[in-house]
Amino acid sequence: MKAGCKMKVLLIGGGGREHALAWKLAQSLQVEQILVAPGNPGIAAVEKCQCIDLNLADLNKVADFAEENSIDLTVVGPEATLVAGIVDIFNSRGLPIFGPTKAAAELEGSKAFSKEIMAKYHIPTAYFKTFTDAAAAKAYVEEKGAPIVIKTDGLAAGKGVVVAMTKAEALAAIDSMMIDHKFGQSGAKLVIEEFMEGEEASLLAFTDGVMVVPMIAAQDHKRVNDGDEGPNTGGMGAYAPAPVLTEPLKVKATETILKPIIAAMANEGRRYTGCLYAGLMIKGEDIKVVEFNCRFGDPETQAVLPLLDGDLAEIMLACATNSLSEDMVSWKKEAAVCVVMASEGYPAHYPLGLAITGTETADAMDDVIVFHAGTKIENGKLVTAGGRVLGVTALGSGIKQAKDKAYKAVEKISFTNAHYRKDIAWRALK
Repeated sequence: MKAGCKMKVLLIGGGGREHALAWKLAQSLQVEQILVAPGNPGIAAVEKCQCIDLNLADLNKVADFAEENSIDLTVVGPEATLVAGIVDIFNSRGLPIFGPTKAAAELEGSKAFSKEIMAKYHIPTAYFKTFTDAAAAKAYVEEKGAPIVIKTDGLAAGKGVVVAMTKAEALAAIDSMMIDHKFGQSGAKLVIEEFMEGEEASLLAFTDGVMVVPMIAAQDHKRVNDGDEGPNTGGMGAYAPAPVLTEPLKVKATETILKPIIAAMANEGRRYTGCLYAGLMIKGEDIKVVEFNCRFGDPETQAVLPLLDGDLAEIMLACATNSLSEDMVSWKKEAAVCVVMASEGYPAHYPLGLAITGTETADAMDDVIVFHAGTKIENGKLVTAGGRVLGVTALGSGIKQAKDKAYKAVEKISFTNAHYRKDIAWRALK
């Protein structure tokens, strides 16, 4: 960017993650306008942001829009759009875009591919086997016993993983994925892997395909209920920094996992740029990869980005134009906690259209940001429009202070039978 130029940004997506991205991008002095497709009511209220209607199924049309509207940078939130190859189309037209190509996004789009490349380049992960036949998969479970982990090969909105503690649970998961087609084509191939003990953390990184700059470590809470009980969800809350990933361990993860996988992808002719998300299992000094995602995590983004002490637009443009440097990225010496408020019944069946009150009151508190995930405006009123409705983030000098503040803000917001965990960040405070 030339000095004095003002950027127009196109942001794809409409969830909590995208609200956090829009909020942070809007703070850049280089950004004049952010067009968000489709966006949400929370994003619409962010200064510089305008929500627009774009047919995201037709990626060429999206590229046409970027050309016609002189977009300087496009940022993609959801994985499905990346896996569908939006970056390739933009690259072919010389349009700067933040995110990996279709071939690089296979790191998330196919768990089998991801595991195979880790095995090939000796990146530490759980032992695994892949199956396209249900009977063979079941025979393997019978042989190995439980606990064991069953994963769909393809995308399943973060829900295609069953950590089976019993054989019966593992066999039922195979039936549900392969025979009942719960996740459609995503479950036609399964990855079955050994159960890893330890504590999980998420380490995200910015990369331009060569340079890799890690963010601060976060920890997600995947289970729906307190005490990590109940089914897996898209994530019920997150906090950063995660104490389990100490500074020496973070350096180790960067040197043994993040940098090697980016180098491996380049070596395979699949140069990877954008945000790389590594889900890590930590046990003592031992770090293994649980999975890679090819985009920002949700709700980790809602905890990590408020702590970024740098210009997100500048960083993303540098990733897109192969000019990332470490000095662009620094972090506040604070902590952030995000509590997800969900609809009753999530992740299964839940009501829609419930009136929401109190978001403005919570948002007005010091160091609190209410990120909208599943909301819409109906007859002039804010109502629920998804399973995960809001992500309430608070900053504090440490995790405890941030947590207390986040829950105070949650108490100010109300919709019928709102469900949220009361123990977000418990591992950091135990």
